Amino acid sequence: MELTVYNINGEKTSRTVELNDAVFGIEPNDHAIYLDSKQYLANQRQGTHKAKERGEVAGSTKKIKRQKGTGTARSGDIKNPLYRGGGRVFGPRPRNYSFKLNKKLKRLARCSALAYKVREENLIVVEDFTFEDHKTKNFVNVMNNMGLVNDKALFVMPESNENLYLASRNIPNVDVINAQNLNTYELLRASKLMVFESSIKKIEEICS
Repeated sequence: MELTVYNINGEKTSRTVELNDAVFGIEPNDHAIYLDSKQYLANQRQGTHKAKERGEVAGSTKKIKRQKGTGTARSGDIKNPLYRGGGRVFGPRPRNYSFKLNKKLKRLARCSALAYKVREENLIVVEDFTFEDHKTKNFVNVMNNMGLVNDKALFVMPESNENLYLASRNIPNVDVINAQNLNTYELLRASKLMVFESSIKKIEEICS
């Protein structure tokens, strides 16, 4: 499978890149995509939520009224969950939401997400470029030339580039990521996948 390489002016060049069918042309596995995305979102959760139960609320443990003869329901201390300011019943406690997935399954999920992008013609190969400074207008010009103004775009670089990252940081609906950190969730969230020409080999190494 061959794709044409575009320049930063949005024009086709005379060069093409050959995509490995074992990575970009597989039959997508939706369940693998679901599991990998679920793990990514679960790992983002801090899990520091906490509510005080009746044993942790400040207050007296004295019985607030006698057991019988009041004409109302019996009650114990003021920390009863039924009273305002009382403890919460079965409240949230700190926990770890992360879970393990096999490397082969995560690799399959990434390849499946890439295969979907190729099928839908939303994977665009762009020649490598960089900026001399980190001005946002430089990246805005690239977005306008590529016709990506109304799209959620993910740029995949072969390696970290501070100027590109800083120039894109203030632009909504644009993410710049290193090929080494490519993940299924970010692939699915982007409507257009802009892959640097030299990133193709790195992606194939990671996913093969």
